Amino acid sequence: MKKQALAELVSAIQRHSTMDKSVGTSIHELHLSCFSAPTDLTSLVYEPCLCIIAQGSKEVLLAGDSYRLDAAQFLLVSVDLPVDARVLEATKSNPYLGLRISLDPKVVGELLADGTDVASPGASERGIAVTPIEPRLLDAVTRLVNLLDTPQDIRPLAPLVLREITHRVLTGPQGLRLRQIALAGAPGYRIARAIRWLKDHFADPLRIESLAEQVGLSTSSFHLHFKNVTAMTPLQYQKRMRLQEARSLMLGENLDAAEAAFRVGYESPSQFSREYRRMFGAPPRQDVDAVLSATS
Repeated sequence: MKKQALAELVSAIQRHSTMDKSVGTSIHELHLSCFSAPTDLTSLVYEPCLCIIAQGSKEVLLAGDSYRLDAAQFLLVSVDLPVDARVLEATKSNPYLGLRISLDPKVVGELLADGTDVASPGASERGIAVTPIEPRLLDAVTRLVNLLDTPQDIRPLAPLVLREITHRVLTGPQGLRLRQIALAGAPGYRIARAIRWLKDHFADPLRIESLAEQVGLSTSSFHLHFKNVTAMTPLQYQKRMRLQEARSLMLGENLDAAEAAFRVGYESPSQFSREYRRMFGAPPRQDVDAVLSATS
């Protein structure tokens, strides 16, 4: 039964995806991916989302930890996380097929307020996990993709199916991981607030004591729970966000390294270049030229 359901999802993704690209769809929360060969590591920031593999396999790296996704598995990301990702298995005859569905923390909160039965979270948990997809969740996801066949149905029905998908995740094996970001007072909720602040203010000086106080945690407790959720210290998280934004600025706005470094909060161009090289494996200009050459 699950094999047949997965085949239906494969067919739906193939109808609406573009070979060797990740593309948005007319359902704002839904992105589809199709690749005919393995890809290089790409740095990106996952916002709260659900990633499902229909065919092929993928690897996601977070602070040195590796998460492999194969067909019929999904990756849950409950907070904004800077990661590296690549397609591992794909061929022209059997391309990699995957999708990403954005999750709205407000909907999570509404479902909890409506009485969705999930145990209360204890200690903060890592904001990322890989799990086999359950049949009811697979069915809901396939119905969401199939809505692309009937555009007139998207506006009235997509919000309902997205709500069902969130409910399925919330009441599934990873429900506690998702609940921790929406339950006021839980350590994971406080860390999610801190992460949102860091994402919006990554170019600002980081004062750990002030941010910990802002979210209602002691400095030592803040460090502990932040690393539990993100696998990084707050400073490491800020650095990754800064460097990834600088790379985007150089690629998208043709800024030189010094200007990009200043825009993301670095005062020393030499420090920026050293840290950039450690993260991306090459000096800024050389790395950007290589990326542009590969995509031209």
